[in-house]
Amino acid sequence: MADASEPRDAHRLQWARAALGDPGATLQRASMDAGFRSYWRATTAGGTRIVMDSPPDKDDVRPWLRVRALLRTGGVRVPEVLAGDEAAGFLLLEDLGVDTLLQVLDDANADTLFDAACAQLWALQAIAPPDWLPRYDAALLMRELRLFDTWFLERHLGVALDAQAHDALADVYATLVARALAQPQVLVHRDFMPRNLMPAADGPAVLDFQDAVVGPIAYDPLSLFKDAFLSWPQPRVDAWLDRYHAGARSRGLPVPARDVFAADVDLIGVQRHLKVLGIFARLHHRDDKPRYLADAPRFLAYLDGVLPRHAQLAPLAALIDRQVRPALAAAAGASP
Repeated sequence: MADASEPRDAHRLQWARAALGDPGATLQRASMDAGFRSYWRATTAGGTRIVMDSPPDKDDVRPWLRVRALLRTGGVRVPEVLAGDEAAGFLLLEDLGVDTLLQVLDDANADTLFDAACAQLWALQAIAPPDWLPRYDAALLMRELRLFDTWFLERHLGVALDAQAHDALADVYATLVARALAQPQVLVHRDFMPRNLMPAADGPAVLDFQDAVVGPIAYDPLSLFKDAFLSWPQPRVDAWLDRYHAGARSRGLPVPARDVFAADVDLIGVQRHLKVLGIFARLHHRDDKPRYLADAPRFLAYLDGVLPRHAQLAPLAALIDRQVRPALAAAAGASP
């Protein structure tokens, strides 16, 4: 019986050869999103290009194209589109290379590379959000938070909250949502981190922007410096946040005073860290992508660094100490 993916493979290769005008072009996997989108490096006599494959029944490419056009108009460096078939879900893109910022960042170059990333972020945040852009509203913020208890606590760790713990967590969630909505609202990428930035002479180039929304200004800086896959010492993060904040102020972006901004970063960070723990658990249990959960301890460490600074988050800290850590230790002990 033929593999169900074979027709898509054949369609992708046929489309790429036609778009490139090269019947001998070959494709090799370049990378794959946590979702359904995949990327393929096309090798031709004239060089290499990238084919984005976004199956239309699973991941419509049109939001990506629409947000790309918005960002490009605002001066953000985004991938060049050389050809496309929206109905089929194929795009031909420039090849920006093999490594993302995640692969090339180190102690020596981090200041320079993060300054370049902030330049792209300032340009992105300066774009006036159009009416069609979704809002990071209370419903979306809460839906994301619920991924933590549904997928990470219940599904992954087998933790069942009693009524008191459930109510306490709901109060924490309400605090996080209210603080996010009170922040100045700007265009938000929602995953502005080194893995989604590509080194480029006029960049870095920004990737994976299709889920952009109008939301809290601290969200993207937090995502950049408290990365899902790479951690830095807190004093260095604070210095980078100082540089981001000063640059945002000088460009007229609506950042609040530095102390208020620091608290905003903390609290929107807690929202994101909980969401990501839920997403990583869902990727493991629903989508058979287990590797992401290896970074769960990074997010607990992020939470450990923030929760003691905010009394209103004490119930979450207690829940983590009382139920999450023992469940994680038991799961680790049960692993072969």
